[in-house]
Amino acid sequence: MSNIDPAPGYQPYDQPPQSPGPDRSVRRQHTGRRAALTICTIADIAAALLGLWILLFLLEANQANVFVEFVRGAADWLAWWSQDIFTMDTEGLRVILNYGLPAVMYLLIGHGIAARLNRA
Repeated sequence: MSNIDPAPGYQPYDQPPQSPGPDRSVRRQHTGRRAALTICTIADIAAALLGLWILLFLLEANQANVFVEFVRGAADWLAWWSQDIFTMDTEGLRVILNYGLPAVMYLLIGHGIAARLNRA
């Protein structure tokens, strides 16, 4: 045996070669895609709740039901900014427009932001 230090980069045979950590741009891209997926998911859930409320209203669901109350409360919370933009005599059309507009806006804005993050 000798007291000579091994050459730089030497690794024993029983250990796998160490690869350098992921590149910063790869990590940033992964983080951007994860954020984009999160934003898409939130936008989709918001639009689904609004669409579900429209459907429940049009099908004349029992307003006293706990689930229907939950969906209506969530839809009211999500669509607070668009309440009574459209005032129609037909109640069904009014609900479709006043809750459908925010659903479409959430989808467009959420997926637009996600597409922008995926490109970066």
